[in-house]
Amino acid sequence: MDRATFACSTAFFRDYSSSSQGAFCLPGGHVDFIEKVESFTYSDFFRDYLIPNHPCIFSAKFTEDWGSRRNWVTWDGKPNFDHLLQKFGEALVPVANCDVKEYNSNPKEQLPFKEYVKYWKEYIKNDYRSSRGCLYLKDWHLSRAFPEQDVYTTPVYFSSDWLNEYWDAIAVDDYRFVYMGPKGSWTPFHADVFRSYSWSANICGRKKWLLYPAGQEEYLKDRHGNLPFDVTAPSLQDRSVYPRYNQSQPPVEIVQEAGEIVFIPSGWHHQVYNLEDTISINHNWVNGCNVAIMWCFLQDELAAVQREINEWRDPMDDWHLQCQLIMKSCTGIDYKEFYNFLKVIAENRISVLENGLDDEASAKNTPKAAISTLGMLHAVFDLKRTVKVLTSLSANEDFKKLDLTSLSPPPEALLHHLKAAIDTALL
Repeated sequence: MDRATFACSTAFFRDYSSSSQGAFCLPGGHVDFIEKVESFTYSDFFRDYLIPNHPCIFSAKFTEDWGSRRNWVTWDGKPNFDHLLQKFGEALVPVANCDVKEYNSNPKEQLPFKEYVKYWKEYIKNDYRSSRGCLYLKDWHLSRAFPEQDVYTTPVYFSSDWLNEYWDAIAVDDYRFVYMGPKGSWTPFHADVFRSYSWSANICGRKKWLLYPAGQEEYLKDRHGNLPFDVTAPSLQDRSVYPRYNQSQPPVEIVQEAGEIVFIPSGWHHQVYNLEDTISINHNWVNGCNVAIMWCFLQDELAAVQREINEWRDPMDDWHLQCQLIMKSCTGIDYKEFYNFLKVIAENRISVLENGLDDEASAKNTPKAAISTLGMLHAVFDLKRTVKVLTSLSANEDFKKLDLTSLSPPPEALLHHLKAAIDTALL
């Protein structure tokens, strides 16, 4: 990197590293459409969409070289069932029934993929009706189950992905999914896991998205504080049930065409419909731009658990631990794992800053290679954001009540190492 580029990049990250992430109103519900790959840089995306938490749509040109776009789709734009059965026929897949409400979601079952495709074909032939209901294949970890398949390449704009970097490191889970469903299948009103960002690419078919900027969901809650299952239901007009609905903004509406990618900002609630037989690929991800939102979400979740079981606080010796266990069962993470999450992310960046990147690591699809692709200043930005959240976590009273002796290194030592690495990198 030459001196002029370095100076420009330094100013860029300095200016934006302290920006707020609050939701804002989109004028007229406008969502930007990014047409050309060659003229849109990662810095553009960082500045205009990640930091301000603003949605956008990427044109089909960004996915045209994906294997799934070539092989999973017939000449007339329909799902290529024959190819999919050949590659994945024996796999077990998670399937939700869109016609049944169970709590605030749809009940799921595991089916052989070949059985689901058989159902889907019959559903189409029967004019999109079935006694089994409208079944939607959702949250399939296809990339994890079939890593050898040429399905897609994550665009560089979404490569700073701490969630999958961490869960890949501990080999427990991931947040990369495939969705397949017939016309009429849909996903109820929700915000994504940990209030993460998400990107969703249509391999074939069309979707309609209803998006509410972060904070707008408060106006959509009923008098008991519950969010609606279906944000289009007529019952929302009943002020005795939804007293603040008339204060909400209309949703931002997007119709997503085949090949296009939709970027959903952190904390934006949404509801999604398949307008045609549709296949899509989705990632949830967190990075330095929205990790503070994730931390705020975890604090809110713990506070909600504490309110629910407050009456057992005195007779329960390990009440604080029980609250953490309940929170983890509901959200998938507790405060100690959140610390380990921050530690893995920080140590990967410290390693690159202190040791550089060897040829073997740079040639592989590794977190360190991704860090190097985005540049050393981006690693510094990540560490600065990690310092802020880790400082807040370390000072948190609920965190300090836990047994922290198992954490290695201790929070104070990790913070010291982080700050030293930042200072050295900026010399």
